[in-house]
Amino acid sequence: MKVVVLGGGIIGLSSAYYLKESGHEVVLIDKTDISSNCSYGNAGYVCPSHFIPLATPGIVKQGLKWMWNSRSPFYVQPRLNLSLIDWGLKFMNAATPEKVEQAAIPLRDVAILSKKHYEEWTRLPQFNFAYAQKGLLEIFQTDAGAAHAEHALHKAHELGLSDTVLLSYDQLQALEPQTKINAKGAIHFKCDAHLYPNKLMEQMIAHLKQVGVVFKTNEEAIGFENAGGKITKVKTNKSIYDADAIVIASGSWSRELAAKMEVKIPMVAGRGYSVTLEDSPYTINHPSVLIEGRAALTPMDGNKIRFGGTMEITSTNTAPRIERVEGLLAAVKRFYPEFEVPVPTIDKIWYGFRPCSADGLPYIGRTNRWSNVVMATGHSMLGLSLGAGTGKLVNELINEEKLSMDIKPFDPNRFS
Repeated sequence: MKVVVLGGGIIGLSSAYYLKESGHEVVLIDKTDISSNCSYGNAGYVCPSHFIPLATPGIVKQGLKWMWNSRSPFYVQPRLNLSLIDWGLKFMNAATPEKVEQAAIPLRDVAILSKKHYEEWTRLPQFNFAYAQKGLLEIFQTDAGAAHAEHALHKAHELGLSDTVLLSYDQLQALEPQTKINAKGAIHFKCDAHLYPNKLMEQMIAHLKQVGVVFKTNEEAIGFENAGGKITKVKTNKSIYDADAIVIASGSWSRELAAKMEVKIPMVAGRGYSVTLEDSPYTINHPSVLIEGRAALTPMDGNKIRFGGTMEITSTNTAPRIERVEGLLAAVKRFYPEFEVPVPTIDKIWYGFRPCSADGLPYIGRTNRWSNVVMATGHSMLGLSLGAGTGKLVNELINEEKLSMDIKPFDPNRFS
């Protein structure tokens, strides 16, 4: 079978990996050179702990408060845009305690599935992407943060993540003796792992090329042909490709691609930023999320620390904002007072667009409109974490095999 994968991030690459392993002829198309997309600059988390979706009751109210503050951790650029309004209304409808509760189990399950497959990759000779399981610290400074931690601990245990523990300040500081931390305490999700995304992406691309996946980069899909309820051809700005099956894994550009084939998926682009100290003078032992600061830190590949975060709902054509990085590094400084990390010039800052669905759950599954089209997008901040597992599910869908987990909550037709 000839499968065309649209998108060269970790979701598209993982899908191509398993599809090629199954014996399919795979063509991967991306409008960029796939050297710096969102799969490169993220925090590198493989995190079953992230079972709470983006759409939560508190985030709507907080987002409205932050709307006029371009340095805030969650920023929606005010603009008149029908797709944004449609997404916003659906997002608010999804941000209820009941729907957050329903999302927890599928998010946990796909993260555990993905982690399993990343671990399998680490045993293969072609991969060495600095994978380590040291857990993840969620550090809090306030009583409200402590209350959030208590709730998250209880929910983690309820979901079977029984190795999650609550740390006092002294216990937290004992895990990070090389640097002072300003905090009351932390949750330690021992189930989580992390890796160096740059190595993973480079090694995956090299492997796929070696096994015969055809890469068509700097080539943009601009249309489709159909017959008999299937998409039969993909048109690009350079060529036309026959297809027995198609995977839409184009991240924040998936909504526009889906629209070209008369499929509607509510999605907006949420831009994130990161700064990486290549030869860090500071040392941390564990990845950490700063609850009140809404920032993430990850030790990477021996001598690096990556600082990442922020969610900026904006157009993919909007220029990056240095204020976002200023806010990010200021949050780090409040928790790690000994860290002196200057704000880099804009050309030294990584930024990328996360594909945010309207309810915080990815879109994984076949479309009702076309029987041979599989959606694999909308992973928001969890693209890398859920990458390997999503690729495995895509392969099972294309092959019409028994699925590794129930994907009904990820149905791409759920807003139709």
